[in-house]
Amino acid sequence: MNETVQAPKKKITNKILWLFAVGQLGWSMLSGIVSNWLVFFYMPEDSQIELGQKTFITQTSIVLGLTVIGCITAIGRLFDAVTDPYIASKSDRCRHKDGRRIPFMRVIAVPFAVITVLIFVSPVGHVSWANNITLLVTLLLFYLFMTIYCTPYNALLPELGRDPTDRINVSTYISVTFFLGSAFSYLVPNIAGIFRDSMGYANSFRLTIGIMAGVAAICMLVPVFTIREPDYVDTTPSETPAFASLSKTFSNVEFRKFVASDIFYWVALTMFQTGLSFYTVTLIGLDADKTFILFATMTAMSLVFYLPVNILAKKLGKKKLVISAFVFFSLVFLYTAFAGKLGMPKMVNGLSISVLASIPMAVLGILPQAIVADVAQADGIKTGESREGMFFAARTFAMKLGQALAMVLFTSIKGIGENGFGLRLTAAVAAALCLIGGIILGLYNEKSVKGVIDSETTETEE
Repeated sequence: MNETVQAPKKKITNKILWLFAVGQLGWSMLSGIVSNWLVFFYMPEDSQIELGQKTFITQTSIVLGLTVIGCITAIGRLFDAVTDPYIASKSDRCRHKDGRRIPFMRVIAVPFAVITVLIFVSPVGHVSWANNITLLVTLLLFYLFMTIYCTPYNALLPELGRDPTDRINVSTYISVTFFLGSAFSYLVPNIAGIFRDSMGYANSFRLTIGIMAGVAAICMLVPVFTIREPDYVDTTPSETPAFASLSKTFSNVEFRKFVASDIFYWVALTMFQTGLSFYTVTLIGLDADKTFILFATMTAMSLVFYLPVNILAKKLGKKKLVISAFVFFSLVFLYTAFAGKLGMPKMVNGLSISVLASIPMAVLGILPQAIVADVAQADGIKTGESREGMFFAARTFAMKLGQALAMVLFTSIKGIGENGFGLRLTAAVAAALCLIGGIILGLYNEKSVKGVIDSETTETEE
């Protein structure tokens, strides 16, 4: 990869931004499948076993109350977090003629889809350590492949959106496709139900995931073959080695404040997303296939709020809206802790959670990535070095640390007590953590970051 790169020539258009956003539709489907259904598939409730699901991995805790699935997912996330800086540096320093980001996305899209399917395939048809080890290996590969696609992908966000307005727009577009992809992933039990009688519970899940992974692969290849990166993006490579670049990134004070807040947010959100299928089935008493209806409602309602969020962010700033979303989300999590105990019809209970959650989801789906893009641009102005990939990798690093902790917490807390007490406790813990995240974000100095960006814009215009 030593070819000479071209300077950007064309102004970015909404068409290009939407083509870019289709890639997120693909990878969010794969991420959603694993996030939403991994624990559900491998730690089945009695209602699933009655429908024919088998247990494939060790169910009992192995040490200090930690379960096998909790340890495996935590190890996977930590491994994923460690690989982020390495892949980000490789991308930032890439000299390929097709740019710094697209070549990575092109080579890994299909393997990423394939390994998602293999995660749900166990070599032995009953509980076995062979299944435990297979799950660990496939999950590690899944997170590695996701990093190879998503880290360069996310680095394109500030590169395609070169000013705050464009960044809010592209953040809005990819948030739309992210929620759509996540919503589609909740269709797994609905589609699997079509094949269950003929194929059995586990195999119907596997076939459904295979179909969805094929669609996801096509989506991930759309930006690869429709966007010529050097035409729109400054592809000048960074010369800073991986961990030196990571160190420079975390030396940014405002970024550290954001990341600290983000870790708490991702712990809380991951616990809620992992628990949604359990809250639906165990606490509220609905069938698993109703999970899609609830998430689809949450997605549709979030989209309704996207335009107001887009407009308000430009007028009020991102920080105020994000902090408000943290507080609102913590109240929704606390409300979820009482699911099934509020004396309302089951579907009404489920839908009320979805509608309430849609408001903060709209804000937090758009603005955090735009904040990172702002910080990355301001840092580039100060240092004269373009390291967008490392900023997004560092943010992803924090996200995955949060997700790893969430999986350990959720799978451990879930088993506490009886009659769903542990599940209620997971929602309450998520509420507390989300509130802490909002308090920390209050320390972020948005005016300082915006001032650096505005100063360069003024100089350019002059």
